[in-house]
This record gives sequence, C-alpha cells and structure tokens, in this order.
Amino acid sequence: MNRINQKLQENKKLLSIYFSAGYPNLKDTVPIIQKLAENGVDMIEIGLPFSDPLADGPTIQASSTKALKNGMTTEVLFNQLKDIRKTVSIPLIIMGYFNPILQYGVEAFCKKCQEIGIDGFIIPDLPVDVYHDNYKALFEKYNLINVFLITPQTSDERIRFIDSVSNGFIYMVSSSSVTGSQSGFGKAELDYFKRIATMNLKNPQIIGFGISTNETFNQATEYAKGAIIGSAFIKHLENTGIEKIHNFIKFIQP
Repeated sequence: MNRINQKLQENKKLLSIYFSAGYPNLKDTVPIIQKLAENGVDMIEIGLPFSDPLADGPTIQASSTKALKNGMTTEVLFNQLKDIRKTVSIPLIIMGYFNPILQYGVEAFCKKCQEIGIDGFIIPDLPVDVYHDNYKALFEKYNLINVFLITPQTSDERIRFIDSVSNGFIYMVSSSSVTGSQSGFGKAELDYFKRIATMNLKNPQIIGFGISTNETFNQATEYAKGAIIGSAFIKHLENTGIEKIHNFIKFIQP
C-alpha cells in the first residue's frame, strides 16, 4: 500500500508541511525533511522550484526564486533525495508544475520518484481530464498518487469527477486567493468546509492555504482529515533557520 493511503487510515488529524527544496540553502532539503519527520509531521510536500509558479503567493514565490538561484534543479533534487528512505518513513510528495516533469520525461520522472521512495505528486497546472486520459495509468504503474486541488469555486460535478479519479486525498484550497494571503477563516470559508464535508466523498480532504496557527489548524481539521502549512513554515525558516523547526511544530500542535 502507498504510504499516503497508510497515513490516511491513521486515527488522527494530519499535519502536512510544504517547503521549497533548496531553500534557505541548497543543501538544506534533506535536513529539513529529517527534522520535520523527527518532530511528528505526518506528510511532507517538497516543492520543486519553478520560474512561473501560478498558485503561489509572494512568500513561496520568493523561496522558489531563491532556491533556483541556489542551483536547485530536478536532477539536483533527485540526487539529494536518493538515500532519504534510510532515515525517513513518512509520506513524501513532490509539489510542482508540469513543465519540469515534461522536460525530464514523464515516465522517467515517475520511475525516478519510485526508485527514491516518493509517494505522490501535487501538480496544480495538470488538469484532471488530461491526467485521466494521458497519465493516470502511468502514475499508477509506478505506485504514485496524484493529488488534485479544489476551491470554493469548483462545481459539485467537477468535485465528484475529481473524487472518482483520485486514489489518495483531495487538496482543498480554503479560498480563491494565492497561498499565504490570508489569516484566519471567516464564515464563507467555514461554510465551504461544511459543504464539502457533507458531500461524503470517497477520498478524505486536507485543507491548505491560510493555515498558520494552532487555531486555524484546528478550524480546518474540524471538517477535514488534515491541514497543510506552507507560507507560515517558510517564513519561520527565513526568520529562525532550520535549527528551530521543533518550535514551529509545537506552535501548531502544542
């Protein structure tokens, strides 16, 4: 069984952390993953930096730009992660845009990810229809779960199609804004969380965008299986470096 599916079966609310590979420094990728795993994080999303990140707010964009300047590439990331399964057992997901995957070769990329021990992808600019028609069989051949995003604007019909194509979890974007642009959830977001919860989808939902505190983590996980934190964690790295990662996790889950 894929590690993502195993983790989703655990009787707890899941904390997933996103960071940009190669940030703050090129060689920080593996130490960050190890420290997050040591401090009880359930899943990690490893951002593959790209020059034109559509869904990312200024914090993640800046970290991605810095990582590219540091020398991060697909090949460098694969090389950094080649022994990651010797020390880390939790699910690892690569989050990035489809262009670098296409450039690398989709099957070659999948094969390499399987060899390293990557469990899945989040590719915001890969439409579910294109995935279903062209790549689903290939991803499944290498036991890789592809995670799709939904927003408050996604129709019920589209959500049900995404649910039918998915075999892991659904990434539930809390609002229609970019990452890192809000703090706290208002009535509109909470109504949306409730609406999706009542749809009885077969795949659990994990909420991302706008989660930066214990309060927002608890708000999100009242209605979903887990929550994803990106921008707030990157700001923490920027301000305190990788040595104080435990402080951030304790802040979210005291």
